[in-house]
Amino acid sequence: MTKTHLSFNTGIGQQKPNSIRNKEQSCPFCAKEQLTDILAVDGSIILLKNKYPVLEHTYQTVLIETDECDGELSTYSADHLMKLIRFGLTHWLEMMKEVEFQSVIFFKNHGPLSGGTIAHPHMQIIGLNEIDYTEKVEASDFEGLIISENQGTVFSISTAPRVGFYEFNVKLGDIQDITFFAKYIQTAAHYILHSFPFKCSSYNLFFYLYEDEIYAKMIPRFITTPLFIGYLIPQVPNNIEWMKKDVQEKYFRN
Repeated sequence: MTKTHLSFNTGIGQQKPNSIRNKEQSCPFCAKEQLTDILAVDGSIILLKNKYPVLEHTYQTVLIETDECDGELSTYSADHLMKLIRFGLTHWLEMMKEVEFQSVIFFKNHGPLSGGTIAHPHMQIIGLNEIDYTEKVEASDFEGLIISENQGTVFSISTAPRVGFYEFNVKLGDIQDITFFAKYIQTAAHYILHSFPFKCSSYNLFFYLYEDEIYAKMIPRFITTPLFIGYLIPQVPNNIEWMKKDVQEKYFRN
C-alpha cells in the first residue's frame, strides 16, 4: 500500500539556515564557490543536491534560479524566464524516469507565509520513494474561468480550488513551446505580489503531471483557513469572475 505521510527529520531541520526570518544571516546560495553536489548548470541557474534533506525516503534537490539574491520570478526578463522554466521542466521530467520513485514533485516557495526558509529565489525537485502525489489530484483541481488562452496553453482561475480561496492554473499546450506557459506563470506571480486586491507577499508554485498533461498552479498564501486545516473543506470566493476580468484588464488588454 502506498504511504500517505512523509517523515520529517527534525534534527536536520534544526540545522537549516533561515534567511527569511533572519535577514542578517548570510545566504548559502550566494556563496557559489561553497556549493557542493552540483548536478547541472545553465548560466546562473544551478541544480544541486539539497544540503539539508529533511524529508526521509526522498531524493531532494534545489534549483537556484538566479545569482541575484533579491531577484523574483515576477520580474525576470523573458529570456531568463524561458530558460528557467525549460531547465526546471527538463530535470523534473528526467527525474521521473528513475524507477525508485513513486512520483516526483516540483515546486517553489516565495515569501514568509510560503513555508520556505531561504529568501534567495529557488525551487525544489524531490523524488518520493513511497508516495504517489497524483493519487490526491483530480481533474477538477485545474478547472476554472479562462483568463487567457494561446496556442493550446490555458490560464485560468480555479472554480474548485484545492485549498482556497484563490488559485491560478496554467495548462501547458505543447512541451516544445513553453512561451505562454512561462508567461502565464509569471503573470500570476506578478498579479499576486503587485496587483492583488489584498496585500500579499507570499505564494507557492506547484507543477503537476496528471493524465499526461503538465499543469502549474500558483497559490497566494495567507493564514490558512481553519475550515481547511480542521476539516479539509476548501472555500471558493464569490468574486472570481471579477478577478478574472481584473487580470485580463491589467495584463491582456489589447
